Amino acid sequence: MGDEIARTSFAEADFTRFGERLNAETSLAREWLRGGRFSEAGFSIGFELEAWLLDHNCYPHSINERFLDELANPLVVPELSRFNVEFNCTPQVLGDFALRRAEMEMAELWARSNVVAHGLDANMVMIGILPTIRERDLTLDNISPLKRYHALNHEVLRRRGGRPFRVAIEGRERLETEHTDVMLEAATTSFQVHIKVPARLGHRYHNASVLVSGPVLAACGNAPFLFGRTLWEETRIPLFEQAVALSGAHADISRVTFGRDYFADSLETWLAENLEEYPVLLPIVFEDPRERLRHLRLHNGTIWRWNRPLIGFEEDGSPHLRIEHRILPAGPTFIDMMANAALYLGLVEHVVMNAMDERSPLPFAAARANFYAAARDGLRARLDWPGRPSTPAAALLLDELIPAARAGLANMGVDMTDRVRYLDVIEARVRSGQTGAAWQRACLQARGGDFLELMALYCERQRSGLPVHQWDV
Repeated sequence: MGDEIARTSFAEADFTRFGERLNAETSLAREWLRGGRFSEAGFSIGFELEAWLLDHNCYPHSINERFLDELANPLVVPELSRFNVEFNCTPQVLGDFALRRAEMEMAELWARSNVVAHGLDANMVMIGILPTIRERDLTLDNISPLKRYHALNHEVLRRRGGRPFRVAIEGRERLETEHTDVMLEAATTSFQVHIKVPARLGHRYHNASVLVSGPVLAACGNAPFLFGRTLWEETRIPLFEQAVALSGAHADISRVTFGRDYFADSLETWLAENLEEYPVLLPIVFEDPRERLRHLRLHNGTIWRWNRPLIGFEEDGSPHLRIEHRILPAGPTFIDMMANAALYLGLVEHVVMNAMDERSPLPFAAARANFYAAARDGLRARLDWPGRPSTPAAALLLDELIPAARAGLANMGVDMTDRVRYLDVIEARVRSGQTGAAWQRACLQARGGDFLELMALYCERQRSGLPVHQWDV
């Protein structure tokens, strides 16, 4: 989805040509998996951060074209809306101080970007959902001008027969609303972790990512509000799932999904599922050689699994496999986000190195239930874990999973000072109970329900760089 395209609407012949190329590239990728063509090297990490541009009243500021022109940095790119941008981190070989280097790089890029934003009379913020977002902000007037976004909106609405999207979220309060385009997706901003893995273990790292998603998300909530309602700790999750829902013959196949099951034996299961169960959404036909897998990769980019396998290429042209962990919210600060990434990476490695994904896996239905319970209730959720059914999330993290993540990071060669730096943040956050979502709710209550004052204080605390468990209200 990162490539620009030339058209915004398509004929049936486009879908036919795209389908032919997608079939051929899927067959080739299967051959590569069976033949050992994919890289067996690991591990490297990378990060994507979706952020907001705000005016001085803490409302969305639709200036990303001017901002990106002024900044002129290839690591910062457009997002769906004119008030969002995406920051990228250069890949790091995982080990020693890779997490610290990534944190420093992104913090420095953020600081330079803020200087540019201030020159345009704007501010920037990292948060899962902007509490001051209004339904009137999420219209096609604010869609980024790139054709790929207009094409996505056109095709999703065409498959829905023009029917509006219905959002219904039951949380601490209830929200029901209808929307006529895909712009609701722009309200959900994330911090995404990429980990390049040895191809023969790709399915295991994917399955481990699925397994740990619930406990990780329980500790990381930062999106409790939408349109003035207090909903889930991570309202991004149900909102994104409902924001691009299709209808028709494939209505039961969600494009934003936790998945149907673990991937058995190899990632061939993933390739088959993409081909057989998800209709093509954007049939852009490329003239690149089949070996570039352009159609396979574009099709995969329109299936938003919360844990998504990706295919990339090394500098020498050889293919590799990555797992994109998409569940984490943006913010509250860089140390919080890198701590969230450390918890995920360490837990995933612990699961794989102890063969928990093979010898005593949690049933997929339980892992899925964990994920939605954590998104809804955060640290108050009760989660299942192998050998520990229905355990409070906070107790499970403190007693077992944070120590497990420390061991996993050690196995990946992460220096002890970084293991302490990041996982101590998670431990303190869990002990205090003050996630980003919990702080936002407490601050709103202390400020008499004033969302503008909440956002002014959130931005001030974010600028301090302190982890959220140290913020006062």
